Amino acid sequence: MLSVLIPVYNYNVYPLVSEIKQQADNLGIEYEIICYDDASDLVIEENHKISQFQECSFIVLKKNVGRSAIRNLLAEKAMYENLLLLDADVIPTNNQFVSNYITAIKKNQKVVFGGQLYKDDKPAKELLLRWIYGKKRESQNLAERSKNHYDFALVSNLLIKKEILIGFPFDETLTKYGYEDLLFFTILKSNGIKITHIENPIFHLNCETSKIFLTKTKVALENLVFLNIANKISKDQSKIITSFDFLRRLKLISFFVFIFKKSEQKIRLNLLSEKPSLFLFDIYKLGYYCFLKTK
Repeated sequence: MLSVLIPVYNYNVYPLVSEIKQQADNLGIEYEIICYDDASDLVIEENHKISQFQECSFIVLKKNVGRSAIRNLLAEKAMYENLLLLDADVIPTNNQFVSNYITAIKKNQKVVFGGQLYKDDKPAKELLLRWIYGKKRESQNLAERSKNHYDFALVSNLLIKKEILIGFPFDETLTKYGYEDLLFFTILKSNGIKITHIENPIFHLNCETSKIFLTKTKVALENLVFLNIANKISKDQSKIITSFDFLRRLKLISFFVFIFKKSEQKIRLNLLSEKPSLFLFDIYKLGYYCFLKTK
């Protein structure tokens, strides 16, 4: 009935697998949980215990294939028609998590996003940017998500029919972090595949420092430039590209890049501080995107 697919990289996924397994066992359903480790720098020893569970497997890839390709590999390996995609660094917020998705399957809902939340406990200073961004931008309630079905969906907690994912796989030209979700949902939208939103969230566990998050953001923006040049993402799908196009029409790109380079370090200091500003984070992203486009 259900294949739970989890890509892993430098993360202890054992607690997540244990929770999902217990919920699935309690329901008495047919299921499997497959974890692929994408050639981690350090494979967490506890992860190897996963393969001792019935219906569960943990496999370490010999070569890093990237965030898109590993999800495609997991989908091809899956034996059931219903796939539940989860990120490694999440945990269900309730003990009815699997049951809620089984209900969605019985209703023949083909693509379902359950939502993503962040815990209210304020993390350490070095973790604040990711936490604040997640709570303000990603933790949308069901009513808000339902207004913009494609804009507020994430693959960190997604139920999808295998035939759909096989038919519209993740773009494997993206090997690094960033915008694979946006591209995937853009393709689904262009092919008329509806996303259903339900109240079935996971907690994102937010173990990422602000420095790492900023570095990954810059890598993601490199992906966005590539996707835009390749005509895979347009300004209609990205606020950053829309803003860039607005500045371009006003012939202000060079000026904006100049101001960005002058203020970049001060903005970074704020983003790494105890009170990071999401407005400045948006300026930082737009400035770096403009810089990349002028190179």
